[in-house]
Amino acid sequence: MNHTSKQTTIYIGLNDSETGIQKYDSKKYLSILKTACRSYKVAFSVQEINGGYFHEDGRYTEENTLMLMLIDVSDQIITELAKDLCAFFHQESVMVTSSPTSVVFIKETL
Repeated sequence: MNHTSKQTTIYIGLNDSETGIQKYDSKKYLSILKTACRSYKVAFSVQEINGGYFHEDGRYTEENTLMLMLIDVSDQIITELAKDLCAFFHQESVMVTSSPTSVVFIKETL
């Protein structure tokens, strides 16, 4: 069965907001993220990616980032989870994107 859902992605950088460097191994951050998702009772997918961006003052930064993908999670939970991850990972901010998506579950047995 095909239905329209909302996909939300939260991008959480791993560089510390004050020092500009990644303090811990990516696996530690991933463990924290998984624990947060479990506590909010949300199903998720996550990828570690690398990206770059410009600060308001013009400085350029590259960093490892966790890209957390959620389907059909309420706006309230997304906001609370994003705030927690921002604080836990000591970030200035996290980026949240959302868009409609089509979800299909395909099952097959032999």
